[in-house]
Amino acid sequence: MKTDSFRGRDFLTLLDWSKEEIETILDTALDLKRRYAIGERHDHILATKTLFMIFYNQSLRTRNSFEAGMTQLGGHAHYLDPSKIYTPALPGKEIAYTTERVSDVARVLSRMGDAISIRCYGDPVDWVYGGAHEIMENFAYWADIPVLNMECDKYHPFQALADILTVKEKFGTFKGIKFVMSWAYSPSVHKPRAVPQSAIIAATMMGCDTVLAHPKGMELDDEVLAACRQYAAMNGGSFEVSNDFEEALKGAHVVYPKAWCATPIFKPPVGQDDPQKTQEIFDANKDWICDQEHMELADKYAIYMHCLPADRGFEVTDDVIDGPQSVVFDEAENRLHVQKAVMSLVMR
Repeated sequence: MKTDSFRGRDFLTLLDWSKEEIETILDTALDLKRRYAIGERHDHILATKTLFMIFYNQSLRTRNSFEAGMTQLGGHAHYLDPSKIYTPALPGKEIAYTTERVSDVARVLSRMGDAISIRCYGDPVDWVYGGAHEIMENFAYWADIPVLNMECDKYHPFQALADILTVKEKFGTFKGIKFVMSWAYSPSVHKPRAVPQSAIIAATMMGCDTVLAHPKGMELDDEVLAACRQYAAMNGGSFEVSNDFEEALKGAHVVYPKAWCATPIFKPPVGQDDPQKTQEIFDANKDWICDQEHMELADKYAIYMHCLPADRGFEVTDDVIDGPQSVVFDEAENRLHVQKAVMSLVMR
């Protein structure tokens, strides 16, 4: 595939990219990972390039993997805390001497650097589902340089790339791999949908036999589910939704239990702005925990995955996340490599 077609493109969701393009990104990530492992420098790829990183939310893996990636590629990453600048805001959400319209921020940064990456979900948009993604789309509309989604309220495309790269490394294929993306209990109801939605998009796009498991009340975006069904049909896999945790885990090759918020948490028209009802749904499903007994339902060679940070003792037990089937730290490292791949392709 001609990689010239990647240059200058935004990376907001996997839905904007073809399977062949995602495969090229994965191949590039593996190449960069191998070259780095043998000590081969590749700091010429983005020499003198600048990435602006706007974090409305806190981060460990995302911030450090992007900063380290830009350094290894020869560029520099600027960290921007919205509370320390005039916070980028959409029309109608502005506050005098506190915010600055997204259109102005995007055009200013476009004159000074080579890409803008953004992380925004939840409280910064008052839990209006899609509000954070709208901010990213607005940045992409006004910016003359690529805009990269470091996680919004709908999608986390870089985490999904790291997930499927890890699957590819562990199994060598996607064909016949049962990929179970499951909800898991957490004491906190404030968990965005971005990780599970992007994970099932990526898994079905690659042709896995994908299962989405969750209790009733934890349904995901209908548009995402429709896309997954279409990808499964196109790419020789399957896609199903189950409300039975144990049944879904039977024979799984990938076990990926992760908390996400219940629909009532969102403000209308998507939800009811009802944290109490959300908490009730969570508390009724405390048995959705990935322990050794549940892992034994999966395939003998199954891997345990999680995007991290994991709520230990609630989403997963220590013996699983620290055990021999856990690949969470390989998965975390792969954030670095897939992000380097995308930046190398779109920021040239």
